[in-house]
Amino acid sequence: NSRGKLMSNAEMERRKTAKELSSVLKRELNAAQLETLQGLEQFGWELKFIRRKPFQPSVAVVFDGDRKQFVVLELDGSLNEHPGFDIRQA
Repeated sequence: NSRGKLMSNAEMERRKTAKELSSVLKRELNAAQLETLQGLEQFGWELKFIRRKPFQPSVAVVFDGDRKQFVVLELDGSLNEHPGFDIRQA
């Protein structure tokens, strides 16, 4: 990694699991959303989760590499920086 340390097996497994989860989530995106996400990924952004509420469209949430900012990836592929909800900090 960037700090010159070797990753532990647990860290490598966690990253593998996160990558697999991201692949599963991407299957729920449409072509416009995927195209936008691919552009964002070049700058370190990641699809973190898809918010699902009964009787409402799913909401794809994307975080920057530092996890300081999030945006909603709208159905038309546009980004919504002010989606009207907050994300709990871990």
